[in-house]
Amino acid sequence: MRTISSSQPKSRELLENEVLPVIETFLKERGLELSSEKTQITHVEEGFDFLGQNLRKFKGKLLIRPAKKNLHAFLTKVREITKDNKQATAGNLIMLLNPVIRGWANYHKHVVSKKIFGSVDYAIFKILWQWAKRRHPNKGKRWVKNKYFHLLGDRKWVFSGTLPNINGKSKPLHLVRAASTPIRRHIKVVGIANPYDLQWTNYFTQRQRKSLQQSVSS
Repeated sequence: MRTISSSQPKSRELLENEVLPVIETFLKERGLELSSEKTQITHVEEGFDFLGQNLRKFKGKLLIRPAKKNLHAFLTKVREITKDNKQATAGNLIMLLNPVIRGWANYHKHVVSKKIFGSVDYAIFKILWQWAKRRHPNKGKRWVKNKYFHLLGDRKWVFSGTLPNINGKSKPLHLVRAASTPIRRHIKVVGIANPYDLQWTNYFTQRQRKSLQQSVSS
């Protein structure tokens, strides 16, 4: 969906009659076009979802957060993986969940996500707690806790398991936390920078190099 936001109601007509045609012409020259069904004009204070994130202006400040639909889809995927692996070991389940959690958190680490990351970790904990209890219906809560949820540094209740290494020995494995992903604000592109202008090639190359370095360090 392509969303064109308006900061003032009176600008809707301007967007429809002047801005939208300019965008359509720009895209047409490059073999692209806007979908009339998926393109909408909305007030920026009402907010809109785009690529899994919600953009909305609060008291003059634009905030970007993970969209509710995206959050729901992510937790649904975690539940499905857990449900489909009722008989898996804790280590194997962690191997399946860690890339999903890490990938989702990395996607949203540039926006206002810190509190949402914390709530996601708690939701996943509840999912795994139910998974663990169902595996051992005749065991008490303390036994289940001691078997699957361990202390890791200053972190308590860390879902843990083991996997054999190349020597056949067991190695510990722990569930990653979304909240452990550092929030790194996206650096805005210089307003006059043009990716189609060769004089800005070095600028965009440096941005891409810095982004790659941050990804590696994460």
